[in-house]
Amino acid sequence: MRAETFMDIIGADFYTGVPDSQLRALCDSLMNRWGIDPRHHLIAANEGNCAALAAGYHLASGKVPVVYMQNSGEGNIINPVASLLHEKVYGIPMVFVVGWRGEPGVHDEPQHIYQGEVTLRLLQDMEIPAFVISQDTAEDEVRAVMDSFRRELEKGHQVAFVIRKGALTCGVQAVYHNPYVLTRENALRLIIAHSGDDPIVSTTGKASRELYELRTAAGQGHERDFITVGSMGHASSIALGIALHRPEKRVWCVDGDGAMLMHLGAMAVIGSQKPANLIHIVINNGAHETVGGMPTVVSGVDVVALAKACGYPEAVSTADANALNNALETSAVRNVLTLIEVKCALGARADLGRPTTTPQENKAAFMRHLQADRHGENA
Repeated sequence: MRAETFMDIIGADFYTGVPDSQLRALCDSLMNRWGIDPRHHLIAANEGNCAALAAGYHLASGKVPVVYMQNSGEGNIINPVASLLHEKVYGIPMVFVVGWRGEPGVHDEPQHIYQGEVTLRLLQDMEIPAFVISQDTAEDEVRAVMDSFRRELEKGHQVAFVIRKGALTCGVQAVYHNPYVLTRENALRLIIAHSGDDPIVSTTGKASRELYELRTAAGQGHERDFITVGSMGHASSIALGIALHRPEKRVWCVDGDGAMLMHLGAMAVIGSQKPANLIHIVINNGAHETVGGMPTVVSGVDVVALAKACGYPEAVSTADANALNNALETSAVRNVLTLIEVKCALGARADLGRPTTTPQENKAAFMRHLQADRHGENA
């Protein structure tokens, strides 16, 4: 089904969400139709943020909004659904459009498997009736379902469309760009060079995939790196937990702008603790690149000022290899909590692969590496 037709069937004129590769056709159609326009379309920080924003739209307009997300975002909407939207509270109608990653029987990455298994169950537990759209679902069937959904929405209920892989298509794919030249992969090469044997916690998405392949290309093992394959927005908190409990270790966190934004409160917690052994690197290309390239609001945020407001003693922004190299060199020898923003270009190698080891294998190797010197072993 064409995403534009799907949007016309729903009939809403306000969408907010967090981009998903499974919903790339819908995301592109939204950008082609409205771009980023507060009257019609906003990309928010996380899915709970979207639900609350959509609730505000309903309160202001009396109309039904749409929230789109990957199924990993269901966890973020449970609280607003249960304590804000539900008919026993305010009874705010809403349409959720959920990309079904990790659908049982469909090959996907490890972080999506369990989430895929519980996708429909979570919606059922939240008392949200759901309809699954496949590649062969007829338009008339979706129209009939939407007619029945409207009766639920009139009662102040929420409903959901769950989108299988390839179920939506788009005629014109949106194109995204930014003005920066430094590639993320080259930035990671510099980070690897300066971090040496120190542990690195990397965020979900292409940054972790590139880090993994760069280690392989250099003939290095992967035991220094904790590859956060899922749990978007939590890499910096994982790094904080390690830094606080291994104060003799310098810990590097490779974060992304979308991930940082998703759980921004983590920076305030980090700033309050000021671990002198933590270097927080935010690779900022102003986009949710891993799932298609839709923009984040971080391109318009002063990340350095934000970090300092959160209590980071040192923060610097870089946009080229020389500036990044100098910042990394200084941070590696300075014993103080530091944030380094790396403004970089969009794009990745077409042949970029994925980790060939399992998350459990990565965890075990990383923990052995962390503990090696504690037991006098050769790391």
